[in-house]
Amino acid sequence: MAPLIALREVSKSFTARSGTVTALDSIDLDIEAGEIFAIIGHSGAGKSTLVRLINGLEHATSGTVTVDGVVIGEQSEREMRRLRSRIGMIFQQFHLFRSRTVYGNVAYPLKLAGLPRERQRDRVAELLAFVGLTDKAWARPDQLSGGQKQRVAIARALANDPAILLADESTSALDPETTRDVLRLLRRVNAELGVTVVVVTHEMDVVRSIADRVAVLEAGRLVEVGTVFDVFSAPRTETSRRFAATVLRNRPGADDLTRLRKRHDGTLVSVTVDDDDVLGPVLTEAVREHDLRFEIVHGGIDTLQGRSFGSVTLALTGAERDIETTVDRLRAVAPVEVHA
Repeated sequence: MAPLIALREVSKSFTARSGTVTALDSIDLDIEAGEIFAIIGHSGAGKSTLVRLINGLEHATSGTVTVDGVVIGEQSEREMRRLRSRIGMIFQQFHLFRSRTVYGNVAYPLKLAGLPRERQRDRVAELLAFVGLTDKAWARPDQLSGGQKQRVAIARALANDPAILLADESTSALDPETTRDVLRLLRRVNAELGVTVVVVTHEMDVVRSIADRVAVLEAGRLVEVGTVFDVFSAPRTETSRRFAATVLRNRPGADDLTRLRKRHDGTLVSVTVDDDDVLGPVLTEAVREHDLRFEIVHGGIDTLQGRSFGSVTLALTGAERDIETTVDRLRAVAPVEVHA
């Protein structure tokens, strides 16, 4: 089956006073129907440009963008409007009409689509119930919290029953607790309504908590794509490693090692763990067979996509040969770094 969204050798350039600026460079990317897909990158990486290509607000300079079987740029404006009605959008700044009530904001795209008033009323009621804002139907945006405004924006984006929901930095203006609430709602949109969600963000916590797969952009190029677990646990590029480090801060840095050496006499060994049962058997055997002691002195285990992952640093104390044997056994089951 063809992917819902497919980019093939897509480049996008703009003309500026300084010359030609390449926002995207030879992007190949597939997004499958029904998944939550994250696009991550620093400011200027090309994330927002990529979104505008997907919803047809911009056209690629070269290459092809295909969305739900439609090649963007090869259709009439009328056909493009029909496609855009299948793509919902939510933004960082909500983009609500301040002069309209919550009901009026959600009803607006239904009104544009020419839906009869009774059907508008039923659909708005259904959507407000889904996002938990039935009691706010006649409030205006200025009377709402940031999280409530984003819920209204999500309801409005879902009004025309889209196949795709594009969330462009949709949690960047929210506090952590509200962000978690909005992300839970996006997961419901995906799981209960079957909507493919594309999340554009620079926040790895967002990727970690919601996405199935992630694409990493750097200066307009796609540098890595894979499951969230794979990109977190074994990043292949420096850009991905920097992003992963913002969330998984379990590996000791230079200052950590200096502090640990002052406190512990043993050999410091960091072990990358992606299975709860990796360390236990090896360390239990080492203690039983040798006069070896160990202490976990840094790091911890986290959960990604239902799998354990993290890094723990051990201080191993005992005979040098016994420590070497234990390190070899650890290396047989997990990546290990000995800190000399």
